[in-house]
Amino acid sequence: MNVILIGYRASGKTSVGRRVAELLGYPFHDTDEIVMKAAGKTIRDIVDEGGWPLFREMEKGAIASISGKDGCVVALGGGAVLDEENIKQVNENSLFIWLKADAETVVNRMRKDGNNGAQRPPLTGGGTWKEVAELLRSREEVYRKNANFIVDTAGRSIEESCKEIVRRLRKSEGGGQENGEAREPPGR
Repeated sequence: MNVILIGYRASGKTSVGRRVAELLGYPFHDTDEIVMKAAGKTIRDIVDEGGWPLFREMEKGAIASISGKDGCVVALGGGAVLDEENIKQVNENSLFIWLKADAETVVNRMRKDGNNGAQRPPLTGGGTWKEVAELLRSREEVYRKNANFIVDTAGRSIEESCKEIVRRLRKSEGGGQENGEAREPPGR
């Protein structure tokens, strides 16, 4: 089984994903890192040179490159779930976990992350706060639709989020559900 982490940028997918992979003894893959390594450039440079369509095409290739793997933790880029083909690529034998964080948490994390601005360009022409709030709102339905369960990372440390994920994974492996939180998303 693969553990697929979805959610907006700065929701904790990479930090939490690396630690969950350690705890489970699984390899970790981050599609943004795969894209940057293949291109030899930051996401900002890719987008500056070829626009978001070029990045999304490269992201699709990164997702395809890990689609046949089993027993790993994968952090998908924040917008990867907007393309249903990406979901289909990694859907086989995978559990999707939405790492959720509110706009204030996301903006604060982005400001604290010195690499964020250098690596990730804005997605819209709006200011950071406005962009984050609008995109969180617009993507919420897609994240929810694809998530087997949700872990709110706001106000939690990386370790606390990881322990929650591992606990819930073990519960789902045993066939148990917690108040309907672990479920099979529609359309899968």
